[in-house]
Amino acid sequence: MEFTEFLTELSSKAPVPGGGGASALGGALGAGLGLMVANLTVGKKKYARWEPEILEYINKMEGLKARFLELAREDEEVFAPLAEAYRLPADTDEQRREKETVMEERLLAASLVPLELMETGMEMLGILRELEEKGSVMAVSDVGVAVQFIRTAVTGGAMNVMINTGSMKNREKAEELNRKAEKLVREGTEAADDIYGRVASRLR
Repeated sequence: MEFTEFLTELSSKAPVPGGGGASALGGALGAGLGLMVANLTVGKKKYARWEPEILEYINKMEGLKARFLELAREDEEVFAPLAEAYRLPADTDEQRREKETVMEERLLAASLVPLELMETGMEMLGILRELEEKGSVMAVSDVGVAVQFIRTAVTGGAMNVMINTGSMKNREKAEELNRKAEKLVREGTEAADDIYGRVASRLR
Protein backbone atom coordinates (compact mmCIF):
# COMPACT_ATOMS: atom_id res chain seq x y z
CA MET A 1 0.00 0.00 0.00
CA GLU A 2 1.02 3.63 -0.36
CA PHE A 3 2.93 5.07 2.57
CA THR A 4 0.17 7.51 3.56
CA GLU A 5 -2.37 4.69 3.42
CA PHE A 6 -0.07 2.54 5.56
CA LEU A 7 0.14 5.32 8.17
CA THR A 8 -3.62 5.77 8.16
CA GLU A 9 -4.17 2.06 8.73
CA LEU A 10 -1.39 1.92 11.31
CA SER A 11 -3.05 4.77 13.23
CA SER A 12 -6.45 3.09 13.26
CA LYS A 13 -7.73 0.35 15.54
CA ALA A 14 -7.39 -2.17 12.72
CA PRO A 15 -5.25 -5.13 13.88
CA VAL A 16 -2.86 -4.79 10.92
CA PRO A 17 -0.51 -3.23 10.18
CA GLY A 18 0.96 -3.08 13.67
CA GLY A 19 4.33 -3.10 15.35
CA GLY A 20 5.71 -5.89 13.17
CA GLY A 21 4.88 -4.15 9.92
CA ALA A 22 6.16 -0.82 11.25
CA SER A 23 9.43 -2.48 12.30
CA ALA A 24 9.86 -4.02 8.85
CA LEU A 25 9.12 -0.68 7.22
CA GLY A 26 11.79 0.85 9.44
CA GLY A 27 14.18 -1.75 8.06
CA ALA A 28 13.27 -0.78 4.50
CA LEU A 29 13.89 2.88 5.31
CA GLY A 30 17.29 1.99 6.78
CA ALA A 31 18.16 0.02 3.65
CA GLY A 32 17.02 2.94 1.50
CA LEU A 33 19.31 5.30 3.36
CA GLY A 34 22.17 2.85 3.04
CA LEU A 35 21.57 2.75 -0.70
CA MET A 36 21.60 6.54 -0.85
CA VAL A 37 24.99 6.65 0.87
CA ALA A 38 26.37 4.01 -1.50
CA ASN A 39 25.01 5.76 -4.57
CA LEU A 40 26.57 9.03 -3.43
CA THR A 41 29.90 7.22 -3.08
CA VAL A 42 30.24 5.46 -6.45
CA GLY A 43 31.93 7.38 -9.21
CA LYS A 44 33.98 9.55 -6.84
CA LYS A 45 37.77 9.45 -7.25
CA LYS A 46 38.28 9.72 -3.51
CA TYR A 47 36.53 6.38 -2.98
CA ALA A 48 37.64 4.60 -6.19
CA ARG A 49 39.48 1.86 -4.29
CA TRP A 50 36.24 0.90 -2.53
CA GLU A 51 34.03 1.05 -5.64
CA PRO A 52 33.86 -2.72 -6.38
CA GLU A 53 32.78 -3.33 -2.78
CA ILE A 54 30.29 -0.45 -2.77
CA LEU A 55 28.71 -1.75 -5.99
CA GLU A 56 28.36 -5.16 -4.33
CA TYR A 57 26.73 -3.54 -1.29
CA ILE A 58 24.27 -1.73 -3.57
CA ASN A 59 23.20 -5.03 -5.09
CA LYS A 60 22.81 -6.63 -1.66
CA MET A 61 20.92 -3.67 -0.19
CA GLU A 62 18.43 -3.65 -3.08
CA GLY A 63 17.60 -7.23 -2.14
CA LEU A 64 17.41 -6.41 1.57
CA LYS A 65 15.17 -3.42 0.97
CA ALA A 66 12.77 -5.60 -1.03
CA ARG A 67 12.89 -8.30 1.66
CA PHE A 68 12.02 -5.83 4.42
CA LEU A 69 8.94 -4.76 2.45
CA GLU A 70 7.97 -8.41 1.86
CA LEU A 71 8.31 -9.06 5.59
CA ALA A 72 5.95 -6.17 6.34
CA ARG A 73 3.38 -7.86 4.09
CA GLU A 74 4.08 -11.31 5.51
CA ASP A 75 3.63 -9.99 9.04
CA GLU A 76 0.08 -9.04 8.12
CA GLU A 77 -0.50 -12.35 6.37
CA VAL A 78 0.47 -14.46 9.40
CA PHE A 79 -1.44 -12.31 11.87
CA ALA A 80 -4.86 -12.69 10.22
CA PRO A 81 -5.08 -16.49 10.63
CA LEU A 82 -3.72 -16.19 14.17
CA ALA A 83 -6.46 -13.71 15.07
CA GLU A 84 -9.01 -16.16 13.63
CA ALA A 85 -7.57 -18.99 15.70
CA TYR A 86 -8.19 -17.07 18.93
CA ARG A 87 -11.88 -17.01 18.00
CA LEU A 88 -12.19 -20.76 17.42
CA PRO A 89 -14.75 -22.46 19.72
CA ALA A 90 -13.45 -24.36 22.73
CA ASP A 91 -16.64 -25.73 24.27
CA THR A 92 -15.79 -29.43 23.98
CA ASP A 93 -12.59 -31.40 24.59
CA GLU A 94 -12.29 -32.06 20.86
CA GLN A 95 -12.71 -28.37 20.04
CA ARG A 96 -10.16 -27.42 22.67
CA ARG A 97 -7.61 -29.89 21.26
CA GLU A 98 -8.24 -28.65 17.74
CA LYS A 99 -7.92 -25.03 18.81
CA GLU A 100 -4.67 -25.72 20.66
CA THR A 101 -3.19 -27.46 17.59
CA VAL A 102 -4.19 -24.63 15.27
CA MET A 103 -2.97 -22.00 17.73
CA GLU A 104 0.46 -23.64 18.03
CA GLU A 105 0.87 -23.76 14.26
CA ARG A 106 -0.12 -20.14 13.80
CA LEU A 107 1.82 -18.79 16.77
CA LEU A 108 4.92 -20.47 15.37
CA ALA A 109 4.33 -18.96 11.92
CA ALA A 110 3.77 -15.54 13.48
CA SER A 111 7.06 -15.88 15.40
CA LEU A 112 9.20 -16.89 12.43
CA VAL A 113 8.45 -13.77 10.37
CA PRO A 114 9.81 -11.27 12.95
CA LEU A 115 12.73 -13.60 13.60
CA GLU A 116 13.63 -13.35 9.92
CA LEU A 117 13.18 -9.59 10.16
CA MET A 118 15.83 -9.57 12.89
CA GLU A 119 18.21 -11.68 10.80
CA THR A 120 17.70 -9.39 7.82
CA GLY A 121 18.46 -6.42 10.05
CA MET A 122 21.71 -8.03 11.17
CA GLU A 123 22.79 -8.46 7.55
CA MET A 124 22.02 -4.81 6.91
CA LEU A 125 24.03 -3.72 9.96
CA GLY A 126 27.06 -5.52 8.55
CA ILE A 127 26.85 -3.41 5.39
CA LEU A 128 26.29 -0.18 7.31
CA ARG A 129 29.42 -0.88 9.32
CA GLU A 130 31.35 -0.96 6.03
CA LEU A 131 29.62 2.17 4.71
CA GLU A 132 30.57 4.12 7.82
CA GLU A 133 34.20 3.51 6.93
CA LYS A 134 34.10 3.46 3.12
CA GLY A 135 31.10 5.60 2.19
CA SER A 136 31.06 9.27 1.27
CA VAL A 137 31.93 11.44 4.25
CA MET A 138 29.25 13.86 3.07
CA ALA A 139 26.62 11.24 3.89
CA VAL A 140 28.07 9.69 7.05
CA SER A 141 25.24 11.16 9.14
CA ASP A 142 22.80 9.18 6.99
CA VAL A 143 24.65 5.99 7.95
CA GLY A 144 23.93 6.92 11.58
CA VAL A 145 20.24 7.47 10.84
CA ALA A 146 20.04 4.21 8.87
CA VAL A 147 21.55 2.35 11.81
CA GLN A 148 18.80 3.61 14.10
CA PHE A 149 16.10 2.42 11.70
CA ILE A 150 17.73 -1.02 11.52
CA ARG A 151 18.11 -1.08 15.30
CA THR A 152 14.34 -0.57 15.50
CA ALA A 153 13.76 -3.39 13.02
CA VAL A 154 15.84 -5.76 15.15
CA THR A 155 14.42 -4.80 18.55
CA GLY A 156 10.90 -4.43 17.19
CA GLY A 157 11.18 -7.88 15.67
CA ALA A 158 12.12 -9.26 19.08
CA MET A 159 8.97 -7.79 20.64
CA ASN A 160 6.89 -9.59 18.05
CA VAL A 161 8.67 -12.88 18.57
CA MET A 162 8.09 -12.73 22.32
CA ILE A 163 4.44 -11.68 22.17
CA ASN A 164 3.76 -14.87 20.19
CA THR A 165 6.05 -17.31 21.99
CA GLY A 166 4.50 -16.19 25.26
CA SER A 167 1.25 -17.92 24.24
CA MET A 168 2.80 -21.13 22.92
CA LYS A 169 2.12 -24.36 24.81
CA ASN A 170 5.29 -25.96 23.49
CA ARG A 171 7.62 -24.18 25.89
CA GLU A 172 10.73 -25.94 24.57
CA LYS A 173 10.13 -24.49 21.09
CA ALA A 174 9.12 -21.14 22.56
CA GLU A 175 12.33 -20.88 24.58
CA GLU A 176 14.40 -21.88 21.56
CA LEU A 177 12.88 -18.99 19.59
CA ASN A 178 13.28 -16.63 22.54
CA ARG A 179 16.97 -17.50 22.86
CA LYS A 180 17.52 -16.80 19.16
CA ALA A 181 15.70 -13.47 19.46
CA GLU A 182 17.62 -12.49 22.59
CA LYS A 183 20.95 -13.31 20.93
CA LEU A 184 20.03 -11.24 17.87
CA VAL A 185 18.92 -8.32 20.05
CA ARG A 186 22.15 -8.44 22.00
CA GLU A 187 24.33 -8.62 18.90
CA GLY A 188 22.19 -6.14 16.96
CA THR A 189 22.08 -3.44 19.61
CA GLU A 190 25.81 -3.77 20.26
CA ALA A 191 26.56 -3.43 16.55
CA ALA A 192 24.12 -0.55 16.08
CA ASP A 193 25.45 1.34 19.10
CA ASP A 194 29.02 0.85 17.93
CA ILE A 195 28.34 2.13 14.40
CA TYR A 196 26.23 5.01 15.68
CA GLY A 197 28.98 5.96 18.14
CA ARG A 198 31.56 5.98 15.37
CA VAL A 199 29.37 8.24 13.26
CA ALA A 200 28.67 10.59 16.14
CA SER A 201 32.40 10.85 16.92
CA ARG A 202 33.15 11.78 13.32
CA LEU A 203 30.40 14.41 13.28
CA ARG A 204 31.79 16.03 16.45
